[in-house]
Amino acid sequence: MAKSKKSKKVNAPKSSPSVTAESSKQQRAGFLRRLAAMIYDTLVATAVGMCAAMVMIVFMVVSLKNGLFDMQGYAEPNEFIQHSLLFTTIIQVWVGLWIAGFFLWFWKRGGQTLGMRAWRLRIFSTNELPMTWSRLLLRLVASLGGLGTLLVLFDLKNKQSLQDRVANTEVLTLTKNQNDHKSW
Repeated sequence: MAKSKKSKKVNAPKSSPSVTAESSKQQRAGFLRRLAAMIYDTLVATAVGMCAAMVMIVFMVVSLKNGLFDMQGYAEPNEFIQHSLLFTTIIQVWVGLWIAGFFLWFWKRGGQTLGMRAWRLRIFSTNELPMTWSRLLLRLVASLGGLGTLLVLFDLKNKQSLQDRVANTEVLTLTKNQNDHKSW
């Protein structure tokens, strides 16, 4: 009888819902799971970039054809756009903003991009500060296009990437129930 009472007392704190008990069950994500999510997100971000580029190029071609901009002697708008440093820079900045916006929007809205959701990963704060846009932008820049994640390979104990260290975040592996969209 004494053993059963003891085991009930030991199990009681585990079953009580608390943030600390919940987060202690979660583990930081390893390199391979992060890499898989990054590959997934790269495919989605490429599609976002292609759509953004298409919209801007169509706008530029229509504007050039209708005389809104001078084609400076070029016969076709595509020739002018390809040889114009200004127009190619505008397209590249436009696409870059959309791709950055993709990551920032998903991180801000739910702590997960589509790839992170597929691989049951989520960003959490390691301090009490809220996840602000500037903090997430710092995380995005510190990721160095994904190269910051290589630090996880060398940091076997903490499993933190460069962007996690700089932005005071961590990427945790979720259970299936925690990753369910109904629990958001």
